[in-house]
Amino acid sequence: MENDKSAIEEEIQTTEGLFEHHAFTVDPGQSSLRVDKFLMSRIENVTRNKIQQAAKAGSIFVGENPVKSNYKVKGGDLIKVLFTHPPYENLLLPEPLPIDIIYEDDLLVVVNKPAGMVVHPGHGNYSGTLLNGLLHHFKQLPKNANDRPGLVHRIDKDTSGLLVVAKTEFAMTHLAKQFYDKTSERKYLALVWGDFEEDSGTYTGAIGRHPKNRLQMAVYEDNSQGKEAVTHYQVLERFGYVSLLECQLETGRTHQIRAHMKHYGHTLFNDARYGGDAILKGTSFSKYRQFVENCFNLLPRQALHAKTLGFIHPKTGKMMRFDSPLPEDLTDALKKWRQYAQHKNL
Repeated sequence: MENDKSAIEEEIQTTEGLFEHHAFTVDPGQSSLRVDKFLMSRIENVTRNKIQQAAKAGSIFVGENPVKSNYKVKGGDLIKVLFTHPPYENLLLPEPLPIDIIYEDDLLVVVNKPAGMVVHPGHGNYSGTLLNGLLHHFKQLPKNANDRPGLVHRIDKDTSGLLVVAKTEFAMTHLAKQFYDKTSERKYLALVWGDFEEDSGTYTGAIGRHPKNRLQMAVYEDNSQGKEAVTHYQVLERFGYVSLLECQLETGRTHQIRAHMKHYGHTLFNDARYGGDAILKGTSFSKYRQFVENCFNLLPRQALHAKTLGFIHPKTGKMMRFDSPLPEDLTDALKKWRQYAQHKNL
């Protein structure tokens, strides 16, 4: 999930040794809400306890005044949050982390990211990211428009699968243009709630930040509140209450598949952020509930895998296409659903 630049206005060190990481201007129409709950919905990977501890330490400000966690925000409030760790750009340190490299040449590298690994440092993830590992393996990487070395695109922390990383400025420019021009190929496998009447289709609708929960993306009818997004899907298997899809991205918006599927009634299986970690289809009788919970335990994340990645090589001009096997957690969950569907004759 990319940083919301409208929300993160500045990252500076204060004279007290704290670092300002977040500054939010409360919308005029915001209803009365405790500041800790307000910040919980706007800062990724932060716990309520961490917010409350920051408030106790006098590190949450409205204007120039520190406030307690029960302060009720009002429209127009400028809320600033300070923490003791440094700003993100100071976290780009090499770390000897294992990286699954499936292809490498002098211009680029293709990696298979495991679920649970964050792509680049951010709030709540100050080390151990893919980018920290890349900086250890490759001493010099070109910076993208967001000053993140080597990164051409990204996938969410709990999404597994393929990414291409640029090793030179030329490769960065060439690959970034392909993603911008929508000529790259990206296919995902997704296990979603619900069945489909059709075998394939296309979901459209602009994607932008959710008006109330800034950690979610929402789908809008026009582009005034978001950016155009197009997701093509094909049903690969039907299990009655859930379906396995192949999703091909025509655009690459933040949480695109997750937001589109939620909007059109097919939330990703076990996608906690979008409500997929509840039983959305089927009854709630004890045996079925236990079965679903067992599947959640096998697959403790959203059921999304970046399986196929294709692009034109910047030097040779040839189409390159890579494919990655399904990780064990998703394979195990699919096996359970196949067995359940056969048993129930769904």
